[in-house]
Amino acid sequence: MMLKRNDLCWCKSGLKYKKCHLEFDKKLSDLKRKGYIVPGKKLIKTKEQIEGIKKSAEINNGLLDLISENIKEGMTTEEIDKLTYDYTISKGGIPADLNYDGFPKSICVSINNEVCHGIPSNDVILKNGDIVNIDATSILNGYYSDASRMFMIGEVNEEAKNLVKVAKECLNKGLEEVKPWGFLGDIGAAIQEHAESNGYSVVREFGGHGVGLDIHEDPFVFHFGKRGTDMVLAPGMVFTIEPMINAGSHEIFIDENNGWTALTADGSLSAQWEHTVLVTEEGVEVISK
Repeated sequence: MMLKRNDLCWCKSGLKYKKCHLEFDKKLSDLKRKGYIVPGKKLIKTKEQIEGIKKSAEINNGLLDLISENIKEGMTTEEIDKLTYDYTISKGGIPADLNYDGFPKSICVSINNEVCHGIPSNDVILKNGDIVNIDATSILNGYYSDASRMFMIGEVNEEAKNLVKVAKECLNKGLEEVKPWGFLGDIGAAIQEHAESNGYSVVREFGGHGVGLDIHEDPFVFHFGKRGTDMVLAPGMVFTIEPMINAGSHEIFIDENNGWTALTADGSLSAQWEHTVLVTEEGVEVISK
């Protein structure tokens, strides 16, 4: 049904359409007519939804802060999982990873050549020199937030330190490209350019994703590609940027023993940082980090 100028806006702001999303919708329609890929209304979060996602992110950010304060050599990854569950539940949230498509734990802990989806275990103990990605996703009142950080355990060699640094720079390069009415392809191109200029590669099989009302939503966010391509970035979109950067080849494989953990095919190190971001009228706001 076509909204009239004086109807209440579809975003449930309580404002008349002409005062809220009329010009926004016209801009998207014009871009679509010109052949661009534009987001549907389901991908544009309302003010109420954005506030809900931000409250979820308070738990997610607090959890990663707590892990930062406690992670150490000799700690088992199962201890990190227990810390995650206990903290999240104490704050009224739910660990989104737990039982998601059968994933058995509350958080992903991926070490050295593990690219992502490492499963916590009492048998895995953090060692001096390890680099560790911890990927947390939290639910609060039906709203989701998602972020990951890298940790360096004890004395880490220069190769590993540099990979962790460049992976963070890749995330930041992607963030710089998040502009209203820009393109998703701009994000991927910037990340790929920076990674490859430093002699590293970008994992192809995994990418960022819409998030907020579910753990994975559209759009898929490639971390490689060409500028000026893919979906138009419109204010109100919420998604993750989470480049996985390998020291060697970009090729990976999935551990057949657990069906989850991705590892580098050549055994090289891998590093990843992730933020949940909101496209605003001015640029980008980091929600979970």
